Amino acid sequence: MANTPVNARVQRHRDALRLAGLRPIQIWVPDTRRPDFAQECRRQSRLVAEAERADTDLQHLMDQAATDMEGWTQ
Repeated sequence: MANTPVNARVQRHRDALRLAGLRPIQIWVPDTRRPDFAQECRRQSRLVAEAERADTDLQHLMDQAATDMEGWTQ
């Protein structure tokens, strides 16, 4: 296998994944190297926290779910 060119090995791997029913996709994700990344994370986290505090139905559901853990294992 060490003598097989990298491109051929990669192509065989991709072909095997396709045969397994998978297909490649491209996704875009935030660039964690940006200087404002941490600040943006905090901003979005605050927005979510504020929305959750305002949603009493959600809080009630979460409280019920947290107490209904009988039979769960770690």
